[in-house]
Amino acid sequence: MDIFTTEIIKDSLVALGDEMFNAMVRTSMSPIIYETTDFAVGATDAQGNLLAQGNGVTAFLATLDTAVQSALERFPNEGDIRPGDVIITNSPYLGGGTHLSDVVIILPVFHEDILVAFTVNKAHWTEVGGTEPGSVSTRATEIFQEGLHFKFLKLYDEGRINEALVGIIEANVRLPESTLGDMHAGVAAARVGARRILELIEKYDRPSVLHAMVELLNYGERMTEAELLKLPQGEYEAEGIVEDDGLGNGPFTVRVKVTIGDGKMIADYTGTDGQVAGPINCSYTGLVTGARCLFKAVTDSEIPANGGCFRALEIICPMGTIISAQSPAPVSLYYEPLIAAIDVMWKALAPVMPDRLPAGHQRSVGATFLSGNHPDTGELFVMGEPLVGGWGASEDKDGDSGQFCCANGETFNIPTELFENRYGVQVEQYAFHDADGGAGEYRGGKGVVLDYKITSDVAYLTYAASQTISRPWAMEGGQEGSNNYALILRKDGKVERHHMCTGIAVEKGEVVRLYTGTGGGYGDPKRRPKAQVLSDIKNGYITEKQAADFYFLT
Repeated sequence: MDIFTTEIIKDSLVALGDEMFNAMVRTSMSPIIYETTDFAVGATDAQGNLLAQGNGVTAFLATLDTAVQSALERFPNEGDIRPGDVIITNSPYLGGGTHLSDVVIILPVFHEDILVAFTVNKAHWTEVGGTEPGSVSTRATEIFQEGLHFKFLKLYDEGRINEALVGIIEANVRLPESTLGDMHAGVAAARVGARRILELIEKYDRPSVLHAMVELLNYGERMTEAELLKLPQGEYEAEGIVEDDGLGNGPFTVRVKVTIGDGKMIADYTGTDGQVAGPINCSYTGLVTGARCLFKAVTDSEIPANGGCFRALEIICPMGTIISAQSPAPVSLYYEPLIAAIDVMWKALAPVMPDRLPAGHQRSVGATFLSGNHPDTGELFVMGEPLVGGWGASEDKDGDSGQFCCANGETFNIPTELFENRYGVQVEQYAFHDADGGAGEYRGGKGVVLDYKITSDVAYLTYAASQTISRPWAMEGGQEGSNNYALILRKDGKVERHHMCTGIAVEKGEVVRLYTGTGGGYGDPKRRPKAQVLSDIKNGYITEKQAADFYFLT
């Protein structure tokens, strides 16, 4: 087979991820999918090796291929999986698992009754049932309180939809229309990818396409290993904390030792604290995806992600820790320890890779959920949205301001116009704040202050964040960043501060004010040019008092 044809097929396989992504955006019914893009799509080969993944949530980087691999374990015999089948799963403790809200759709691709590939979609459904609207809680103590649990079930069996399963979903979620709409959108996106694979086979023949799949994986491996050899060889260690499990317990420590040598990288999380009573637990799949995120960032981030890119990465962690939790541990806030796992690996390597890694960032999704009855229609609304914050400064530039955390990736805000139309909330303020933090020769990126004024009779707030006590770490004499937290401004003038809460009633006219962290600074603030400090004051990034206190500008 000639190399040119192989390259064309390889590029076509990568492109199908983008086409699946666009199909999901066009057909889903929930803003968290079609606006925020809290999902990921892609394809694997018949053995479950990742071939391509479209843009979307970075923290799903180990969830598509591992979901297929677990599906193959659940259906091990020839004939268990057949043409027309579609498998659904959201099991946190098996491959593909994060929390119950993230639902995976797996579609096997057959050509002449031979299994050649899988297309996969993983998306955050706004509602999967459970104790709380939005299926996220800071006070859950076991998985059964967090929603419906699908453990590799057939949603379609040889082309026939499983009406009983659909009926169970419809009867057990608060927003059945949008939930089922998102389910069908996931199937549609998977089918788009499957059609493109079959078109490639019809055009080039099956052996050629299968050969190109192998070459695509081998290419990812070769290019990544070449980058690994450029990195500083040695052992590097760091640790961080997750402050609270939602039930008042904590803090909990996440530790890592990163070893680079012999053409591979080992991330050893031995010594991390055990799984906890509250929902700040992350399964092993989440840990894998976190380590892959950082590994990709320091090797070759320009290569489209595939399974070959991660062959040189080994992840070690005992089972039953806060980042490798076992059933029936609650996991609805899994993303906070997942980000902590990324952050400690980042913190370990940043001092020896300042050209590739900046100082610490806000390190929290800051996920905020509001629910209530819409003031115009009286219907239930459930809003879920991640928050933007500040990234750390690097050795030659200021940190980025108002960006999503490292786990979110290619995600977006819900536009204010849509937000105010869909939910009983008015956005009264959205700005960079001037909290102390992030001073340096290069300044940390700014976090934001965001005000939600309640317009329904009452709304219920669920909020969870990390780095509410600890702060984004700095480098080379810079100042640590600032904290994440939420305030409720009551009508009687009282102000409540929260960093973890579930179902807090907020009445009409009251305000939920959200603060996100500023990133860590880089370098001694005294070395920041006076002209730049004056510009920061003029632009509102720092106050005159901060200029005097931290930059010694008088």
